[in-house]
Amino acid sequence: MRYKDKNSLVKVTKLSQDEALSITLRHQLLPQTQQRIDLYFSLPNEMGISPQTLDESNYFHSSIKTRSAYFSDKLHLPLVRSRFISAKKGEQDDYRVNLNLFSYQIKTALDIDIKQTLQLKDSDEFYPMAHELAEQSIGLLKKLRRNAPSDKKFKSYHENADNYLSWHVEQSFLKLLAKGPKTTESAEIREQLIHLCREENSYRDSNQFNSQITLGDPNRITNKMRLLQRLMEYGVVFNKDMRHLNRNLKRVVRGSVTAIIMAFVMTLVLNARSSFTEVTLVLVALLGVIYGLRETFKDDITQIIWRRIQHGLPKWQQIFSNSATKTKVAKQTIWLEYIKSKELPDNVKKHLNKRRQQNRLDAQLLHFRSDTKVLAKKFLPGYDEIQQQLMFNLTPFVRYLKKGEGRLYSLDGQKISQQGVERRYQINVVLVQTCEGEQHSQRFKITLNRSGIINIEAMKAQMN
Repeated sequence: MRYKDKNSLVKVTKLSQDEALSITLRHQLLPQTQQRIDLYFSLPNEMGISPQTLDESNYFHSSIKTRSAYFSDKLHLPLVRSRFISAKKGEQDDYRVNLNLFSYQIKTALDIDIKQTLQLKDSDEFYPMAHELAEQSIGLLKKLRRNAPSDKKFKSYHENADNYLSWHVEQSFLKLLAKGPKTTESAEIREQLIHLCREENSYRDSNQFNSQITLGDPNRITNKMRLLQRLMEYGVVFNKDMRHLNRNLKRVVRGSVTAIIMAFVMTLVLNARSSFTEVTLVLVALLGVIYGLRETFKDDITQIIWRRIQHGLPKWQQIFSNSATKTKVAKQTIWLEYIKSKELPDNVKKHLNKRRQQNRLDAQLLHFRSDTKVLAKKFLPGYDEIQQQLMFNLTPFVRYLKKGEGRLYSLDGQKISQQGVERRYQINVVLVQTCEGEQHSQRFKITLNRSGIINIEAMKAQMN
């Protein structure tokens, strides 16, 4: 989904597959803008999804993740800003934030350029670009290492960043060589790229950044680098503070329902007591039945009333703040609930009505809404936007699916052949993005089975 007007505040929104059974929604936000994202999941009844089998709150806490960070889609290796201050200037947090900003920009720019290079299928274009990226990466690593601090309180930050970037550069170019076109004409450049990888590996060994035990286990070295990456994101990726809304309202509802039920029960108890002049076995049994009914239906009645009251109300609020300065950057309010078809907006109904007749099955409708307001007036130098990621794990959706193993028979002359088939399901997701009076909507068809997502097909988008 893309905006048409280059001056529009509605930035690119992307829905893509993340892992085997998860999807990610990415969108950018400018300073002091407000944006609303609605996702309408149409889940066929045959999947077994309902409020009884999949509670909204449980699904949110277990399978929906959000992440916000500074972002620039124009960041490439030649444009990385060397806003990397000397350890002799500023406070400790100033040094760490600027070091992390410089390192994070190197990683982001390298990832963008490596991805673009891998799209080049002609070896005459691929290898010169790869060689240029290698030269730029070497130059940036040298700049990082020339500014190595002598002060011990800064040295650990620098070593962590140097260790991670050296490893990430090596892995990036090994990936480039593994997936790039193979040709004998570019053997010299390939050898130079391999030499770069060997040099970085030797550099880490000579500085004893990683123990031999860690290096000998792929899982340990990968997990260590993920930890270093998270340390490097300090000051760039935002902290998240989760708040549960309507807690006090829920307490009021629970207390009111309990009070009403207790009043009713006490009325029954007093009437029963007045009907008996003395305590008898029948009176004791009757009182037991009354209190048993109270315990049986109290929670059910409370749940029914609470679901009706909270329908349409936001459930959570997340505050994103700069991890270094603790200043608030953005505020996100979230809704998640099952809705009925009559509650669907007209534009969403139009998208769902465009489905073929055989695909219009009875379905449960799950509505996710996110309202995000950017509080910051400006961002760190080099960043004009922040990127927000919404990650949805679809594993709970396939929990009740049948394996669907079967055989398809066909006749080829006099010979009967057979082949195994799998059962697939289709989820329709309508994405509606609203920002500054502009609205974009688009439907996605997600085909999946018990093992993973088979395909995500984006249908034609609409703008209002």
